[in-house]
Amino acid sequence: MQNPKVLIIYTGGTIGMINDPQTGALKPFDFEHLYGCVPELKQFDYELETYSFGEPIDSSDMNPEIWATIAQTIFDKYADYDGFVVLHGTDTMAYTASALSFMLQGLKKPVIFTGSQLPIGQIRTDGKENLITAIEVAGLRDNNGQPLIQEVALYFEFCLLRGNRTSKVNAENFEAFSSYNYPLLAEAGVHINFDKNALFRSPLDKLQLGTSFNQKISLISIYPGMQLHPLKSLFDIKVNEAILLETFGSGNVFTSTELRDMMKSYLDEGGIILNISQCQKGSVELGKYQTSQVFLELDVCNGWDLTREAALTKLMYVLGQTKDRKERLILLEKNISGELTIT
Repeated sequence: MQNPKVLIIYTGGTIGMINDPQTGALKPFDFEHLYGCVPELKQFDYELETYSFGEPIDSSDMNPEIWATIAQTIFDKYADYDGFVVLHGTDTMAYTASALSFMLQGLKKPVIFTGSQLPIGQIRTDGKENLITAIEVAGLRDNNGQPLIQEVALYFEFCLLRGNRTSKVNAENFEAFSSYNYPLLAEAGVHINFDKNALFRSPLDKLQLGTSFNQKISLISIYPGMQLHPLKSLFDIKVNEAILLETFGSGNVFTSTELRDMMKSYLDEGGIILNISQCQKGSVELGKYQTSQVFLELDVCNGWDLTREAALTKLMYVLGQTKDRKERLILLEKNISGELTIT
């Protein structure tokens, strides 16, 4: 069997920084000297190649146009490699991983996101282990010679997570990411132990690329004592074609005739409201309490256990695929890439 061929795509982020020995300042990592900086990679029986976006992109500057460039790069090079590792800043990594899980439908190869909390040039960096294990996972095959991972995943601090189930939860610790509503795909210790029942397999036979994203959406997070008049401009179909509503607990909201009327008028005009919970763990259960009954009456879309990152990127993706409201609602409540659990 031929050695796996893995492409490392560097977009930017802390992992790609090293200290300038003369000034002490952080500067972008030179991937032409990859083996010099991470000599452990020489022990791999992999063929490694690198691709850089040029000027490093701070993860705070990520947007749908850059997501599309990353997805297009993978799509264009898909036949040439057995797996892909995307190096990315941590702050919005979960958003980008979620977006690519929708853009790259029919994946049969791994796309592994990773990064670090400390630059790869620092002594205590978490970047080396994250990079090394992400590359190893990207090249692993099953007993039939097929890629073991066939989805967009995120590897960080010994844990492999589904990309569209992941959120950044800590800005200080190395354990920066968590997947509250879905089990780990794998845990790396002395061995890398995979939960094969948790791995996603697309029913599609061929990779499909969809980079059309519609950004005419807004996020509204409900809170006690909330004033409603500032929201009126958001519940305007000319401004927003969809609204992501973060509600209490299992999908509840305070009782308000004004809010109900605002939502009904917006929905009647063709808008879409997607309801997700503010809680990191758990799922929306419309109708469980009286305070969520209004959403059932208005036929608000149930977001189940979607993360904020997956919900936002899925909304942009779905709105970019079709203008038909019924088709949009079907796609939103459908499990496209393993992003939600329908109960």
